[in-house]
Amino acid sequence: MNEFDLNSFLPYQLSVAAARVSRDFAERYRREFGLSIPEWRVLAHLSQAGAVSVREIHARVDMDKSKVSRAATRLEAAGYILKVTDAADRRLVQLSLTPSGQDLLGRILPIANAYQSELMTLLGDNVTEFRQSLTKIVQS
Repeated sequence: MNEFDLNSFLPYQLSVAAARVSRDFAERYRREFGLSIPEWRVLAHLSQAGAVSVREIHARVDMDKSKVSRAATRLEAAGYILKVTDAADRRLVQLSLTPSGQDLLGRILPIANAYQSELMTLLGDNVTEFRQSLTKIVQS
């Protein structure tokens, strides 16, 4: 008989936890601002990185280039980001936040910080070790 227990298998637990956290947080900003998960990730990355290409966002947020591109197109149509074709390499498109995008992020960040506080409270005294362990996994 197989001794494998899926519920205690760490990769499975991490996958389920990540999906649940992402879904729960997404519901909060979707309800308030009508954003999808890819749109939030593009906005959040641009807030940290400044003007970057779709390729750079794809590599950083671990999301398909097509999802990044579609999210960027929707965000551009809404006036939250600006797309500029690179003069040296016309295949590259630089994305950056517009003032409206910066304002939107300013309204989302309190929700993000409140959600993070809830998670930290849930983890209690283990939060520091948990974050260190996650950092090891992400950076490996």
